[in-house]
Amino acid sequence: MRTILLLLIAFSISLTSSFGQPKNPALKISHLTGDFFIYTTYNVYEGNQIPANGMYLLTDDGVVLFDTPWDTTQFQPLLDSIKIKHNKRVIFCLATHWHGDRTEGLAYYKKQGIKTYTTRLTDEWSKQNNKKRAEYLIENDTVFTVGQYSFETYYPGQGHTADNIVIWFDKEKILYGGCLIKGADAENLGYLGDANVKAYYATLKKVEKKCLNPKFIIVSHSDWNNLNSLPHSIELARKLKKKN
Repeated sequence: MRTILLLLIAFSISLTSSFGQPKNPALKISHLTGDFFIYTTYNVYEGNQIPANGMYLLTDDGVVLFDTPWDTTQFQPLLDSIKIKHNKRVIFCLATHWHGDRTEGLAYYKKQGIKTYTTRLTDEWSKQNNKKRAEYLIENDTVFTVGQYSFETYYPGQGHTADNIVIWFDKEKILYGGCLIKGADAENLGYLGDANVKAYYATLKKVEKKCLNPKFIIVSHSDWNNLNSLPHSIELARKLKKKN
């Protein structure tokens, strides 16, 4: 019996080695706090499966979506999941910069009757780079009120891209940093092909000054459970500026 058991264990280890660990689910939804939820989809970048976090908020008037799924197959499943889970429909979608991991679903959601928003600067970059564009444009930093919640769009300057904004919930102390802020365990500031490496540090310092004492900081491609993500990103940006 012991011999058979050992053989079964060895076979199990062999299967794990042959096939690797199971892939992440195409769509993952996690509760953040109260009416706030994080949704995660995945895409392959340079041969690696990379998570892309977005957020949605339940309000009395409907659901507000921050950024769109990176995985195009998950545009509708996200809407369906929200409807099944909360019996509410998405009415508002705001993308935080022009890259496809934030804007890819804008055209699809517009067709579904969802109001889609970006800044005018993001729209200009989206047009130049043949990315999906929103129906409504934000001219300046703006406070939106949807149902019982208010949030502010804030453009702190160039960093990850020329147009990156963050979303600040002052009452709830939730900072949605998008791709501008990196994870607390990040070794670098990620893709810099469209970045302003000299301005990045000053931009992040403006975010730190504007968004005081956040209880949650949501980042796009890393774990969002660590509040050290902003100070760590500031330090990475300081080192990057020193090199350039």
